[in-house]
This record gives sequence, C-alpha cells and structure tokens, in this order.
Amino acid sequence: MTDSRIAKAPLGTGGPEVGVQGLGCMGMSFAYGPTDADEARATLERALELGVTLYDTADAYGQGDNEEFLSPFFRAHRDEVVIATKFALAIPPDEPTKRIIRNDAPYIRQAVEASLKRLGVDVIDLYYMHRRDVNVPIEETVGVMAELVAEGKVKQLGLSEVTGGELRAAQAVHPIAAVQSEWSLFSRDIEAGVVPAARELGVTLVPYSPLGRGFLTGSFANADTDLTADDFRRHQPRYRGDNAAANAGLLEQIRAVAKGHDASVGQIALAWVHQQATVHDLPVIPIPGTRRRTRIEENTAATRIVLSEEDMGVLDPIASQVSGDRYGDMTFTSAGRE
Repeated sequence: MTDSRIAKAPLGTGGPEVGVQGLGCMGMSFAYGPTDADEARATLERALELGVTLYDTADAYGQGDNEEFLSPFFRAHRDEVVIATKFALAIPPDEPTKRIIRNDAPYIRQAVEASLKRLGVDVIDLYYMHRRDVNVPIEETVGVMAELVAEGKVKQLGLSEVTGGELRAAQAVHPIAAVQSEWSLFSRDIEAGVVPAARELGVTLVPYSPLGRGFLTGSFANADTDLTADDFRRHQPRYRGDNAAANAGLLEQIRAVAKGHDASVGQIALAWVHQQATVHDLPVIPIPGTRRRTRIEENTAATRIVLSEEDMGVLDPIASQVSGDRYGDMTFTSAGRE
C-alpha cells in the first residue's frame, strides 16, 4: 500500500524538517465567506494525518480570531506541529481593502505577546513580518525580532512580501528561515529577485495562494457573481469582471495537462509550484488554504505528481497572459517595490 503521507523539506538553514506542503489556515474563520467550523477542525486533523506539519495563520486574520480558532488543535498536537503566525498588518473590519502596517518595536512586542496568549503556547515556531513598513529600516525591525528569539518567545524568523534586497539586508541582522510570497501559475513576479536571493541565502520559499485563492481550482469563475459579499476576493482585480472572464479561459491550458495525469486542475497548479523547488534549486513549501478534508487529500496528493518538460512548456507561459493585478494596491507587495 502506498504511503499517503507527504515528503518533508527543511524550513530554513539548520531548521526543522516539515511536510513539503503546509496549510494556510486563514479561510477557516476569515475572509472567504461562511465556514463550517466542525469541518474545518476535522480538516486540521486530517492534514496532520497526511504529514502536513506547518500551519500558517496571522494576527490580522479576524483580528486574532483565527489564532484563537486554531489554538485547541495546536495545543493538542504541540510536539507534532510547526506554528507560523505574523505581525505588522491590521485590516479594519469595516474596510476590508484597507491596510495599516506597523514594524516598530513597541508594536512588535505587543503583537507577539498577544499572539502567544491567543495561541495558548509558550513559543511561536516561525514568526513573520507580514508586510513591510518602508518608514522603518528593515534592519531595525529584524533586530527586534531577533531579540524575541533570544528571549525564547520565537524560534525562527520569516518575512512576507519582501524584495530580494530587503531579504539580504534582513539576513545580515539575523538568519531568516522563510520568505512567504504569492507564487503560482498566475503570479511569478518573485522569480526576478526574491527567489535568487532566497536560494543564495538558504532561505525556504513558502508560497501563499498557490491556487490563486481558489480560482485555479475552478471553484469560482467571477468574484462579483459567484462569491458572497463578505468574501475578500471580491476586492482583487484579477478575479472580477472582464479580468475574471479572460483568466478563466487560461484554465483550459491547465485542464489539458490535468487530463494527461488523471488529475484535477488544482492538483496540476499545485504540482507546478512544488516543481519550482527543482527548477530553482531551493526548498519550496506552499501553503494552500482549505477548510475541507476532501480538498486536503486532493492537495497533498499533488505533491506526488511530476510534470514533464512538455507539461511545463504549456504551463510556464500562463502567468504572462493573466489580466489584472493580484491586489488593488500593489505597494504592499514585493513587486510594488522591486
């Protein structure tokens, strides 16, 4: 019988080995419309059974509600899971497109204590700077994060949506274990500067939204008509209106590859992200989000799909054909500063 547990990959230089696919937990209680809490909890358990050990959340997801939701699972499996959470980004509940970013020392110290309390743990395994405040030198921010490591509140440091130059500046202050950025068949801007820097420095890439927030699975075709009013994706340009219609047509190329592997469209999109570890010679641990057991089984099975050169030749050009930006305001992304 084939072992259904996924393979492992290192989390940073000298860091722990974790499942080669993690789990993005945001949607379990935030941003993507109504959820079934019981099914979400069962999904967490099923993911662990399948070898998923890196679980990703943030204090911004529901103003801490997501961390609190995950806490019972984390505490029950503390020695088996690697907990990743983030600071720096606040999202006002009544203005879902607005971002308030803080990287200053008092805020970081306040944020880590609040996250530790909500999570119900003594130490955070991987603590990310969620977004970059350009008004605070990144060396200063990472210096404060390094103090948290020295104090035993955090084990490893991560950065999200930083440029290659920012990653190098941060690494000069303290080892960075992981960089989290959007990376998928639809989003490849990090390959220009961030990926080469990560490879050079021994930093693991943790792609978020590797399934294009569900668009690459075909689960919705147009955010304006297919999603509830409270769904965050209704504010992302590439999933709305004419952009969505044009981008939905790109899925046909993925379907053609999927047919040859007897796989789903989403599995091929994930397999492409996993294969970037070989293409770029660095550890890649995507964190697709889901709140259903059937999806976690489908997603983890994608780790065992190997795409041919012919497959890659079909898939690689897709990103250049995508209509619309991934955010309405790209200044919060690495691409907006490269």
